[in-house]
Amino acid sequence: MAIDKKYVDQIIKVSEKAALASSYLVGKKDKIAADQAAVDSMRSELNKIDMNGEVVIGEGSLDEAPMLYTGEKLGNKNGPYFDIAVDPLEGTNFAANNLPGATSVISIAEKGNLFNAPETYMDKIATGPIEKGLIDLDFSLKKNASNLADFLNKDISLLTACVMDRPRHQKIIDELKQLNIKIKLITDGDVLGALYVTRPKYNVDIFLGIGGGPEGVLAASALDAFDCHFQARFIFDNDKDIKDAKKMGITDLNKKYELNEIIKGDSIFCSTGITSSEMLNGVKINGNKYSTETLVTHKSLKFKEIIKRTNLIEKWFLFRVRRGSKKRLIKI
Repeated sequence: MAIDKKYVDQIIKVSEKAALASSYLVGKKDKIAADQAAVDSMRSELNKIDMNGEVVIGEGSLDEAPMLYTGEKLGNKNGPYFDIAVDPLEGTNFAANNLPGATSVISIAEKGNLFNAPETYMDKIATGPIEKGLIDLDFSLKKNASNLADFLNKDISLLTACVMDRPRHQKIIDELKQLNIKIKLITDGDVLGALYVTRPKYNVDIFLGIGGGPEGVLAASALDAFDCHFQARFIFDNDKDIKDAKKMGITDLNKKYELNEIIKGDSIFCSTGITSSEMLNGVKINGNKYSTETLVTHKSLKFKEIIKRTNLIEKWFLFRVRRGSKKRLIKI
């Protein structure tokens, strides 16, 4: 069943308002305050929507509130049942240090259609639309790169791979260098990094490596609307993660997940720029108005566009942000 298109505008507004709230803390060297501002705004806006929503990808458990915690019920209890995945401030370090790439991210799907990912690492690989069986987590990097180059009808040296700049990825980076593949290193922004494969203009052919499991599910929601390829495998390397996985009903700890196992049916995805990146311009405030850019997908409508909007800043909204900042001794 398709999600009513009326929810597109409402979810855009949720993402925009969270981005605006966080933007007042950009460059203030306090990633916790910037994240909390986005969280507070997102919760407030979601609770205005006609829906019965439940967070399945959030920022921790109930005892870690006031974050948007996994299992939290949102909406005004009048409307359809939705699974909700959120990352109110993706790239907290970017926001704190006024660096490119901070975004506010949210996805909704019908109840039971978003994978409830544990708070653990995930090995993942993403490309644009390809033939089935061409790219696989269990293939060697060389085989995946060769297959992709052949499919795209280009020399392997013309491929570009996006990888997070982490010590755990040194082996991948070294092998990419040996294969003479161009490397795009990102320091944060796991969701945005995966989305670079969605359009040729970003000049990224493959995204790979180990990142957050919840971020993987969020990225999968958008990649699904673009008919991209995505595979993932959770990494359970300690007793707590294994215990949590079993509580969630995950019995095969080595299972490789395909895109249609992570996100099913219809979904709406929104990512609003907070600080500017190659994909999205950040929030721009001009007097009592603010402008945003939001990547929006609605799978059933085959809608996938960057929406640019200018809205009024309500006085009550600014008061709420200022009040929250004073509590954390942050000047805006």
